[in-house]
Amino acid sequence: MRPLQAKDNRHHIQAERLHQRIMALAEIGKIGTTGVCRLALSPEDRAGVELVKGWMEEAGMSTRIDPFGNLIGVYKGRDEQAPVLMLGSHIDSQPYGGRFDGVIGVLGAIEAVQTMAERGIRPEMNIEVVAFCDEEGCRFNKGLFGARGMTGKLEEGELARADKNGVTRREALLQFGCDPAQYDRYSFEEGRIRAFLELHIEQGPVLEMKKEPIGIVSGISGPVWWTVEMTGFAGHAGSVPMAMRRDAMVGCAKVIVALDELARREPGAPTVGTVGSVAVFPDSRNIIPEQVSFTVDFRDIELERRNELERELRAVIEQVSLEHGLAYAIREDTNSEPRYCADWLKTILHREAAGMGLTPPELMSGPFHDSLTMSYVCDYSMIFVRCKEGISHNPREYAAPEDIVLGAELLYRAAVQIVEGKE
Repeated sequence: MRPLQAKDNRHHIQAERLHQRIMALAEIGKIGTTGVCRLALSPEDRAGVELVKGWMEEAGMSTRIDPFGNLIGVYKGRDEQAPVLMLGSHIDSQPYGGRFDGVIGVLGAIEAVQTMAERGIRPEMNIEVVAFCDEEGCRFNKGLFGARGMTGKLEEGELARADKNGVTRREALLQFGCDPAQYDRYSFEEGRIRAFLELHIEQGPVLEMKKEPIGIVSGISGPVWWTVEMTGFAGHAGSVPMAMRRDAMVGCAKVIVALDELARREPGAPTVGTVGSVAVFPDSRNIIPEQVSFTVDFRDIELERRNELERELRAVIEQVSLEHGLAYAIREDTNSEPRYCADWLKTILHREAAGMGLTPPELMSGPFHDSLTMSYVCDYSMIFVRCKEGISHNPREYAAPEDIVLGAELLYRAAVQIVEGKE
């Protein structure tokens, strides 16, 4: 390890260029004054990809869109056969999202590469900047699609998943300009990626609480996503006695309360549990609900504690169903174990941050990111940027330009150390 360098508060990246690009991309799919709706594989997503593609080429990269909808920019190094350094994130959004989620990781990576090119730095290996397709998972209820596709981790039936308008992922990919027929000929080359670095807003309140502009991620909590369907029997709300009811909504309500209580049980633990979407049939005020479908999302950095929550919640669903005469089905949509960041990458980030006069804290990530998928094929690390009040997936999402610049500058400096072999 080389000694800590002298404090250097200069920004090598161009802060104004980065800020202007963030604001320009926010105009695509804009809702209200500050919101964004750029759903995966939508026309707005395609327009965003085309804009970002142009910036990649301006930065000196060759570009392509792979069969999974990932936009990839390549900045060539001296040894094009060596394992690559990959940087990036995503530009798709939630339906009621903000301007910074994912975006700063893609545009910050482009800025890092463009700064290298302008400073005459030619890396030892290729650098690939990726805007991954459908990280959010909100349209087809299954996230990290592009990253999982790139790394050979897609599951059976994913192309048949449909959005709320009945459009399948296969149809959306074809409309986007991709050919799912190529999947059968695709195989991920193990060892092709040396490391992955992702810049992202925190999406939580820890950095603001600590009064720190940036942080270094220690690991990502493992998310479990379920879709639960509870089925009872419809009847007139005014005439069926309470003792004779098979009310699916009551069963759903008891499960929601139980999940909340289980997630809160250990004070100070990072366990979280959420029911964020509920659909009711027949959906009438004077009919007893016959069927309720709802999502369950729970996460923890400790796998054993998360597994215990899962066992107890399944037992609650079974008991509630017996108590109220309901049938139920649980579909597991996502199940990922917690993944820890590589120590050697964290060491570089801490060292380069110190050279900038910063001492960023380490913190875990509750949300999943493209890094979660990449962690299974290469070493990874993440830089978090403070966001106001921890708000994300909301038009009020905000990260100060000066904080974003610090995160992007750290990404640039760390990337230079890796591609020049100085780690």
